[in-house]
Amino acid sequence: MIKSGFVSVVGRANVGKSTLMEKILGEKISIISNKAQTTRDKIQIIYNDEESQIIFLDTPGIQTPRNKLQEKLLTFSEESLKESDIVTMIVDDSLEIGRIDTEILAMLDKIKLPKILLINKTDLIAKDKIEEIRANFRAYDFDRILEISALEGKNVDIYIKTVKDMLDFGPAYYDRDMITDRSERFIVSEIIREKALRNLSEEVPHGVAVRIDDFKERPDKNLIDIRATIVIEKVSHKEIVIGKKGSMIKKIGMDARSEIEKFLDSKVNLQLWVKVEKDWRKKEKLVDRFGYK
Repeated sequence: MIKSGFVSVVGRANVGKSTLMEKILGEKISIISNKAQTTRDKIQIIYNDEESQIIFLDTPGIQTPRNKLQEKLLTFSEESLKESDIVTMIVDDSLEIGRIDTEILAMLDKIKLPKILLINKTDLIAKDKIEEIRANFRAYDFDRILEISALEGKNVDIYIKTVKDMLDFGPAYYDRDMITDRSERFIVSEIIREKALRNLSEEVPHGVAVRIDDFKERPDKNLIDIRATIVIEKVSHKEIVIGKKGSMIKKIGMDARSEIEKFLDSKVNLQLWVKVEKDWRKKEKLVDRFGYK
């Protein structure tokens, strides 16, 4: 028997959830960007060692929903809590508990599960400020409060050990060589979306989705042909995504192809297209079509 179970990871946008998951696995599964609301789906990330299997549910950053997409994302986060054995809330170096954190704490107060609070980004703040953040959260129902730096990997091992200690013995829910329950197509679409987020100007990224249209491995050589569409909300954004003489779409494609080849361990022929779906985030049918069900 091993220690096993499900751990939901919740928090505001950009507190470092995806960075922590990448550090735990040493693999990029959830996309990481300096743009808010980059993780858009509930992603199961599977940590395995000789004595445990921990399934982390990496959820979208919680925020007050303003459209159909954000309503779906909030639903993903709430559902992950119901599926969990342990809940982890991540906060950052903010010295005050803001409105979104207050909403998350109210949500967690309704759930009778073991809870861990992670104070992230401790590489950016002095010790006395860390103690001030600790004091802010002591009134809440957390079994453990830990200080980490996901970016530097500081105390991530202590967090893993804490989770193991709190989990019961149980089965391996997934094959021991799996690191995620998501398909290669999904990961590839997320890599392309990340490169778009990193390269595009502020007004475009929130309205970007990526659809994989074709994903075929050539039987006679180590080459995968991938066709994908970058979906945007406004006609005016199309020129920005394509760029002067195609420079931006080419840059996004080159950056994405390099990382996709590492992920798939194969040469990749990547072709990108751009399509406008006006205000798609406000339309439930289109939100579902792009995979946010």
